[in-house]
Amino acid sequence: MLSEIGVAIAQLNLIVGDLHGNQEKIVDAAVYARDKLDCRIVVFPELSVTGYPPEDLLLRKSFQRDAERAVESIAAKVNGIAMVVGHPLQENGQLFNAASIIRDGRTVAVYRKRHLPNYGVFDEKRYFKPGSDTCIYEIEGVCVGITICEDIWDYGPVENSVRDGAKLILNLNGSPFDLNKPLHRETLVVSSRSQKNSVPIVYVNLVGGQDELVFDGGSLVTDSKGKTVARGPFFREEIFRVTFDRGESVEPRAGEVEKSPEGVAGVYEAIRLGVADYIRKNGFSGAVVGLSGGIDSALTLAVVADAVGKENVEAILMPSRYTHSMSIEDAKEEADKLGVAWTIVSIEPVFESVMKQLEPVFKGMDADTTEENIQARCRGMILMAISNKKNRIVITTGNKSEVAVGYATLYGDMAGGFSAIKDVPKTMVYELARHRNKVYGTVIPERVFTRPPTAELADNQRDDDTLPPYDLLDAILKEYVEKEKSTDELIAAGFDTAVVERVVSMVNRNEYKRRQAAPGVRITPKAFGKDRRYPITNKY
Repeated sequence: MLSEIGVAIAQLNLIVGDLHGNQEKIVDAAVYARDKLDCRIVVFPELSVTGYPPEDLLLRKSFQRDAERAVESIAAKVNGIAMVVGHPLQENGQLFNAASIIRDGRTVAVYRKRHLPNYGVFDEKRYFKPGSDTCIYEIEGVCVGITICEDIWDYGPVENSVRDGAKLILNLNGSPFDLNKPLHRETLVVSSRSQKNSVPIVYVNLVGGQDELVFDGGSLVTDSKGKTVARGPFFREEIFRVTFDRGESVEPRAGEVEKSPEGVAGVYEAIRLGVADYIRKNGFSGAVVGLSGGIDSALTLAVVADAVGKENVEAILMPSRYTHSMSIEDAKEEADKLGVAWTIVSIEPVFESVMKQLEPVFKGMDADTTEENIQARCRGMILMAISNKKNRIVITTGNKSEVAVGYATLYGDMAGGFSAIKDVPKTMVYELARHRNKVYGTVIPERVFTRPPTAELADNQRDDDTLPPYDLLDAILKEYVEKEKSTDELIAAGFDTAVVERVVSMVNRNEYKRRQAAPGVRITPKAFGKDRRYPITNKY
């Protein structure tokens, strides 16, 4: 007769640096897993004690010491269940990304992460030294092997653990979302590693927003044949049990397999969670959005209202002499359908006052983009004033296509604390807006989708007066920014030479703007910011 053991997956939303709060969450989750789920093991995400990624907090000796005390406190507060907890470990002057097995008041085994990612958004070699040994420990008659995140992506740690007797792999993760990540992570990494080594894997992922990063959860369990037999929810916390049968081998029983997010559905949820956590974790009472009647601000307002609640969002309509009546009508309609409070604050008096003051300086000069930028900066000033007065963060509305080519105004439409759609190409903005209307109810008017994009900073202005059509622009940007193709490669691929050279030049010369932009949710494999760190002064 086979016996069984319950393993709890604690997919938690933790806060970087909140050592006390994270400690309480870990303790509460362990008690819940023990008492309510009848589990003997509970597994937490990577660096769960500190939150992930703690970045240069790790360089502070006081932070290292406080993290160690938090681990000791966790051990002292929970008995009757084995906890696998991620934390930094300082040993002999070296720092490790570690996971401890804590049982009945003491640490009984420690694993030190062997493969340290140092690409894209990751720079763990800045902080940690790699470990070299496996960690095999018997819990309730089951020999478990511990690995951490990147260890499962590379050959060695799982294989060595199985060689040394592990019958079950417990893998702690802080794996951030991007458009292609959930499927790739599960099918090409976890399932493949299980199948090749004939070992079940418990993959526990962090969930929640941390600055630009969003951790999507989706914790899962595969059997020894590589089949996913249980999968937790995406984009929300949950503690759930997976039952394993113990015999000659250890195999998980089939559990609930939550659906993986696909395409824009996953992107929308990632942005919503990223915005919600940035606002919540940084102590803002709500958000302010400049609502223009265009597609970018329309999507931004909808996702922010969905993220933090309509009662916590304020829309500000800021018309000028160039604003069409349809823009005001569409903006009001969306705000009313969402139930978001809105206010009209005309920029005309401010704009006229600024122009009057600058008249002697500009004497004899023709109007150009300077006057357009002044309008944008009038709007930025108004939004930031409301933000200061009401403790509501300004969520900017620029998309990745505009950010890439500098089609935005410093201290104008770029002014704000966080950017919801900073990593979303313009063509995807439309897809996400359609998705929002379809899934959650129509709030964005049809006319917003069909009218030509315009900044409305001059008479009869359209985006395509300045930029290539967005479908073409986004195609070039994907190849140049995300795939790092050269100008010659783009031309060889069939793109028009003049258009390529123009777009590449715009991207390159606007690095200084991007460096001053608000942080925003990362949803592609290469976002501006942590992923792409180019020098501002650069003649290549």
